[in-house]
Amino acid sequence: MATVSDHYFTAEPASDAERRLVAVDLAGVSAQVEVAAGIFSPGGLDKGTRVLLDEVPAPPAGDLLDLGCGWGPIALTMARRAPGATVWAVDVNLRALDLVRRNADRLGVARQVHAVTPDEVPDDVTFAALWSNPPIRVGKQALHDMLRRWLPRLAPGGAPGGGWMVVQKNLGSDSLARWIQADLGLPTQRATSSKGFRVLHTTR
Repeated sequence: MATVSDHYFTAEPASDAERRLVAVDLAGVSAQVEVAAGIFSPGGLDKGTRVLLDEVPAPPAGDLLDLGCGWGPIALTMARRAPGATVWAVDVNLRALDLVRRNADRLGVARQVHAVTPDEVPDDVTFAALWSNPPIRVGKQALHDMLRRWLPRLAPGGAPGGGWMVVQKNLGSDSLARWIQADLGLPTQRATSSKGFRVLHTTR
């Protein structure tokens, strides 16, 4: 059984025998996707990501970032809801990136979705929107380092752009919002609450 942090660390792509198809609902659209063990939410769509996809407005055009993409539910939804956008699906887990590419091809959005490691994103790219179910359980320092790297690369502007993150209420969503404002100087507010989760919105 995968540990809670398996999805954050590098893993080799799953073999054909390890991958399996599951039916999911991505913001009202039914789809068949490939999943595998050793990534975040290997059984399908987790509750937090479902809240994010249901609550966040359709993304703007431009470069979009799915930070900690897993098998790709956020990146795939971004691509389908913003057909003209370029979606960067970022993860350190090579198995997850392999699944994102397969799922993007399966759903017909392979040309839009770039599944890459963090260092493969060009330094000059800024993001019209960032959507994420961030890996809270990797620890505060690792999470803060991740957000310090990516949130400042948001393009100026409000909704539907900006950073949208879903965080479980009892895992420090409110304190994370306060930290982003204090440490990064980026306005962050609770956009909505649903099913024990907060959706935070960060703007520049």
